[in-house]
Amino acid sequence: MNQPHRNLPMQDESFASAEARWDAVVHRDPSADGRFVYAVSTTGVFCRPCCASRQPLRQNVTFFDSGDEATRAGFRPCKRCAPMGKGAPDAMAARIVRACRLLEQRDVARTDDVARSIGLSPFYFQRLFKKQVGVTPQAYRRRVLAERAKSAIRRAPSVTAAIYDAGYSSSSRFYERAGRELGMSPRSAHAGAIGQLVRYVLRRCSLGLLLVAWTERGVCDVRFGETERETISAIRSRYASATLEREEVPPWVDEVVQAVERPRVLDIPLDIEGTAFQERVWTELRRIPIGETRTYAEVAGAMGAPHAARAVAGACAANNLAVVVPCHRVIRSDGTVSGYRWGPSRKVTLLRREAKIPRA
Repeated sequence: MNQPHRNLPMQDESFASAEARWDAVVHRDPSADGRFVYAVSTTGVFCRPCCASRQPLRQNVTFFDSGDEATRAGFRPCKRCAPMGKGAPDAMAARIVRACRLLEQRDVARTDDVARSIGLSPFYFQRLFKKQVGVTPQAYRRRVLAERAKSAIRRAPSVTAAIYDAGYSSSSRFYERAGRELGMSPRSAHAGAIGQLVRYVLRRCSLGLLLVAWTERGVCDVRFGETERETISAIRSRYASATLEREEVPPWVDEVVQAVERPRVLDIPLDIEGTAFQERVWTELRRIPIGETRTYAEVAGAMGAPHAARAVAGACAANNLAVVVPCHRVIRSDGTVSGYRWGPSRKVTLLRREAKIPRA
């Protein structure tokens, strides 16, 4: 059994600042291994700087000088990069990290070339990458490019400029999946969702403020908040240039509010925006019966992707439909409650209420 990893005193100040540490995480710098670990509040996990898992949002990351400190703060070690073990990750894991960096480059032509560059056959590379990362190399690269385009498209002079700046080899490759990746047309995304009409209401409930927003297609956002200003600001940030209207609610929106107090199965129209993988996760979450829970690994297994537990956790953290898509029903493998986008105390309360509902 591996002994707890204890970091040696740093020989220099290379990773003394939070900025330097975040840069090492973004670039998965192997030279930073052993200098610090980073913990992610939305998953409850801490990792080595060079971990091959999907990059978290900066606001969800806390740095610790050692794994022991992260453990004392309530985080658990990542199973993929084993930050409490001795030494750097094994050689094969390091190859996958290198593959991720290559797939993120703008001039990558084929994943087969990436496989050969790290010394693996294309077939074995596909299997190993999916086992380690949870998605295929092609899906990983598509997501990297889509995230890059999504970030660039609102500040670029044109949609076409954003497409090529993100690393797409042609505009046709982007438009093949644009609607699914952006949740709206590329031109609408470029304008900050201009032209979209998003209606919303605010309601007081036992867990604070609840905002329910919807488009002509269905419910698009359900979130808890502490203050009216904070909650409305969040929805305005998500739909920066859409037309937002606050108005009286249709009956099915009231069902969402009522479901917070007394859990029930909701059969309402939804306007879900997410990647193909995220939508698969959210569909699986809606299959979890009221009063029951699943672990991240169990959800991944039910989807036919048993090694994608971390990716499942990421999809839960990205869920914009509180209660409607019940990400609160997913817990850690040891049975404890993990992070929740709207606060762990709300998650505990929702689970306690659902546990009291008689099962059919």
